[in-house]
Amino acid sequence: MAHEELPIPIFSSLEPVYGGGSLLDEARIRFDNLKSKFFQVFGHQPQLFARSPGRVNLIGEHIDYEGYSVLPMAIRQDTIVAIRKHDEGESPKVLRIANVSEKYTMCTYPADPEQEIDLKNHKWGHYFLCGYKGFHEFVKSKGIDVGVPVGLDVIVDGTVPTGSGLSSSAAFVCSSTIAIMAAFDVKFPKKEIAQLTCDCERHIGTQSGGMDQAISVMAKSGFAELIDFNPIRATDVQLPAAGTFVIAHSLAESQKAVTAATNYNNRVVECRLAAIVLAIKLGMEQKEAISKVKTLSDVEGLCVSFASDRGSSDPVLAVKEILHEEPYTAEEIEKITEESLPSVLENSASSLAVLRAAEHFKLFQRASHVYSEAKRVHAFRDTVQSKLSDDDMLKKLGDLMNESHHSCSVLYECSCPELEELVNICRDNEALGARLTGAGWGGCAVALVKEGIVPQFILNLKEFFYRSRIDKGVINQNDLGLYIFASKPSSGAAILKY
Repeated sequence: MAHEELPIPIFSSLEPVYGGGSLLDEARIRFDNLKSKFFQVFGHQPQLFARSPGRVNLIGEHIDYEGYSVLPMAIRQDTIVAIRKHDEGESPKVLRIANVSEKYTMCTYPADPEQEIDLKNHKWGHYFLCGYKGFHEFVKSKGIDVGVPVGLDVIVDGTVPTGSGLSSSAAFVCSSTIAIMAAFDVKFPKKEIAQLTCDCERHIGTQSGGMDQAISVMAKSGFAELIDFNPIRATDVQLPAAGTFVIAHSLAESQKAVTAATNYNNRVVECRLAAIVLAIKLGMEQKEAISKVKTLSDVEGLCVSFASDRGSSDPVLAVKEILHEEPYTAEEIEKITEESLPSVLENSASSLAVLRAAEHFKLFQRASHVYSEAKRVHAFRDTVQSKLSDDDMLKKLGDLMNESHHSCSVLYECSCPELEELVNICRDNEALGARLTGAGWGGCAVALVKEGIVPQFILNLKEFFYRSRIDKGVINQNDLGLYIFASKPSSGAAILKY
């Protein structure tokens, strides 16, 4: 059975998830600490634990929400949720969500699946609430009765650095949703949980594409995954043993939910408008384009047939010939659509927030990035599966990562000065390729480095990028391990009855 069809695995010990050695020792300490904290806060033991890892996307940035395949791997950092479900008679009927870290104060919500999430008042516990609401909507849609709402006691322990572009929010939403499912004793295939948790995160107001949730739920130790959407599928990709991925934080926090209208969701809207304009210019009726075209993958076929009349199969050719490089104004797009932009985008509150904040729309640049990046993902997978020598393979993968970064930086404009500096330092210190990873606008870079030079490479980055920031007090020397680390592909979500 394909692994997306299987349920989340349930383990009674930590070894299947954390392996052996120092990682296992570290995990034992965390779980023991979590148990004693749970008892201290709530006066009883948790019923079970759920964990979901963060991820690093190796290639394929900002294309999952356009329907294109991506190539991430899970990292060892994860979010663990300890949970206990109250009995029906127990009161008060509330969700109490605490955190192992003192930085986060307890959040309390009514045990009401219908409650609205207050997006104006952003609280860390909202991510748990996303999972809670999503779970109840999902079981209801399946006709499963989980009884009257009851209280839940929850403690969270996350090691995925927040605002790092390593998907701390998806790790939190996935582990929360899986913990709630396990507490209510219902099981679903991984692909349904991946889709459900992606829908859950929309409750927080980001139009996520589903990559983060899919890899967190479906990862397998030792493999990156080629994730396809509609329907969600995961294909194992064995990375070359001679290379290692080093992840380094730029120390600029990427606040995806907070800056959504001007950054992340703005790009989602620009892609949608680019797709609609391409569809109309390639002969589709306005009304049909507005109602049917949601993503650039919806019009790829039209772009490819336009290109094939000109002896090419590259959809970017259509973008170059049909869209102009200067930014489009709202009025200019409305002339083409013959409909006002608020009515084109009326079904999405987050898109309307983008329209209020946007001055113009860079359709040519966004579409060029998406189509070229989608091709790089498949080129990356084909290279890994090719018969090239290790050296040639690593060089080619590095080149693809560098091209991806250039496209993200120049065409998609989701980089920032700190990321540019970090990527350049990686390349100057023998990284074969380096690029921003995750949503961008801060967060992390990922570098492909030959296995043998990893320790020296990390030392060089500490010297040339982090030293000045430690001296200025931006970060503490003792926390460096949180900000720069090498990672091999780790395992996906699990339930632990430990």
